[in-house]
Amino acid sequence: MDQLKQQLKEMIVQDLNLPNVKPEDIDDKAPLFEEGLGLDSLDAVELVVLLQKRFGVQIADMEEGKVAFASIEALARFVRAQQGNISKSTDTSVFAT
Repeated sequence: MDQLKQQLKEMIVQDLNLPNVKPEDIDDKAPLFEEGLGLDSLDAVELVVLLQKRFGVQIADMEEGKVAFASIEALARFVRAQQGNISKSTDTSVFAT
């Protein structure tokens, strides 16, 4: 299993206090909200904070959140893309003196 997806599943189960859910029970493609995992808007707020703290990524607005929180697979794709953008923006050129 993809390590990032596993980390995201464990974070959701542990930090959102889902005692009847095991990380391995979460389908990568299943919706995280409503009929899927059953998360709600308060969980979304917590996830935004957790993603910032653990992975250094931010969700800019509700539209971006809808895409990112569609499933574990979508969330992993979002985190990877954001981390790629972060590392590109912090690259510095080294000049010989």
